[in-house]
Amino acid sequence: MSTRIGFIGIGLMGHGMAKNLLQGGYTLTAMAHRNRDPLMDLISLGATEAKTPRQIAEVSDVVIICVTGAPQMEQVVYGENGLMEGVREGLIVMDCTTNEPSTTERVAADLAERSAQLADVPLALTPKEAEEGALNVMVGASDELYEEILPIIDCFAANIVHTGHMGSAIRVKLIYNFLAMGTVALISETMAAVAATGIDKQGFYDIISAGGANCGIYQRIITRAMEEGDYAGLMFTVGNAAKDLRYYTRMTEDVPLTGNLGNAVHHAYVQAANLGLGDEYVGSLMEAQSKLNGVKIFGG
Repeated sequence: MSTRIGFIGIGLMGHGMAKNLLQGGYTLTAMAHRNRDPLMDLISLGATEAKTPRQIAEVSDVVIICVTGAPQMEQVVYGENGLMEGVREGLIVMDCTTNEPSTTERVAADLAERSAQLADVPLALTPKEAEEGALNVMVGASDELYEEILPIIDCFAANIVHTGHMGSAIRVKLIYNFLAMGTVALISETMAAVAATGIDKQGFYDIISAGGANCGIYQRIITRAMEEGDYAGLMFTVGNAAKDLRYYTRMTEDVPLTGNLGNAVHHAYVQAANLGLGDEYVGSLMEAQSKLNGVKIFGG
């Protein structure tokens, strides 16, 4: 492929995405993330190393940013030797960060002043799907920019939805995560009630699996917990969920939206993080419920 891609953020999600871009034939330049192992793996597949976001911008036609949140995005873009220092006319930036809409829009405006473009391209699913090239991807961009970047996204996505104008996709992602993380919180409190009232867990699982309350999140978390005794069925951390829900509640306050559940769900994750579970996967909300209520739900 003639399009040169730069990749910033080769962590759990980014490594798999970058690997699939290389396997798709793209020229790739990447930076080390928290350690060099993911970068060295990509170099073994043909990637080139850059030391700073500025260097990545200078040698790329498209830059993909996949970092944790708004502070990390701002550091990449505006920090010393940041991306903005290397921007030139025609550069395309794809922001895969679960970001704050205000940050997305600020970066897009600053890029536009330099005749560059930003598409917000948040992701759904887990590192497993990233490695398999099977992520769900939302894209906020003009029709023309969407068509231009679609072949790139095809390398790491199974399902792609063009949500509309720039900035729309990150709003979709925050609402999506509210629904998904709210479901996890509801399941966790439900299972605490099951344990506290002495209901047979297998029988309860069978009833839910056969009924309208069944869903993919329930199956992923509860099946793993029942079979393995841990909470790793959904590989997304409590800390990241709390961050995304903080962004969601800020967004809805700006509307403003009348609603109580967003703050309640956010509180459930902050509470779990304060119990020392911030680095654990979101199914560990059941462990938080165990600690708060003095019950044992599963073996975690």
